[in-house]
Amino acid sequence: MCTGIVENTRVSGSGRGPEGWFPLNQASVSYDHPDHTPSERAVIIDFLNVTAGPESRVAVELTPESAKNLVHAILASLSRGEGSEARARDKSSQ
Repeated sequence: MCTGIVENTRVSGSGRGPEGWFPLNQASVSYDHPDHTPSERAVIIDFLNVTAGPESRVAVELTPESAKNLVHAILASLSRGEGSEARARDKSSQ
């Protein structure tokens, strides 16, 4: 049975498809049965440009454990990057 769990958010970035790079403006995140990942359930992330059509889409299926690991890695990377930028600003203002 499908879960119907879908969260959409606006994003700003770029994705790469068969035709090259394209701008992204939305991410859809769902928790459901995967099509290709050998798991009962998966977190499915679609990065897309809603005005450009299906060729401007990058899809990812992750096991729930992998999705959690990715969330932690993203947050750690942001924390470290934003922290180093703040330290650099502090040094330049001294």
